[in-house]
Amino acid sequence: MTRHCWKCGCEWTLTVNPGRGETCAQCRADLRACLNCTSYERTAAYQCRDRRADPVLDKDQGNFCEYFEFAKRKFTAPNLNQPRESTARDELKRLFGD
Repeated sequence: MTRHCWKCGCEWTLTVNPGRGETCAQCRADLRACLNCTSYERTAAYQCRDRRADPVLDKDQGNFCEYFEFAKRKFTAPNLNQPRESTARDELKRLFGD
């Protein structure tokens, strides 16, 4: 279990949480982003389990959330193709004859 970039998996070796302007050394993705937080969950309201936090629209962008805690987990590459959404769109197109 490591603390790493949500996008490329580069490990964050410092013991403190990253600041809002901190970016990954390899891919330059923001590190203080919802996708790196322990409270991030796709199925929760606003995709955050912490009810005290203000809603954040861009989950991959740096933000000022005061409840951010860098998650320790095994790296799995993000699924950027979003097959669930594309499958739903294809079904709608088929249904409506587009």
